[in-house]
Amino acid sequence: MAASDTLDEATLSEIIAMALSDHVRFEDIRAEHGLSPDAVKALMRAHLRPGRYRAWRRRVRAFSDRHPRYKSARALA
Repeated sequence: MAASDTLDEATLSEIIAMALSDHVRFEDIRAEHGLSPDAVKALMRAHLRPGRYRAWRRRVRAFSDRHPRYKSARALA
């Protein structure tokens, strides 16, 4: 991936930590580092072991599927 070639190790580690966090959205990573969701996924694929990458994608996908319900539950409360 071309974007990860230009990132230093500290920035790369920060992006990976942000992506692994359940509390950081892709939009937050884009705002702070200028990476699109597809670029973050490619970066994660390049830097995580295959099993860790697949587990991360499952978790992100499951969370994004539930996320609108969390928003609506907060709006009702």
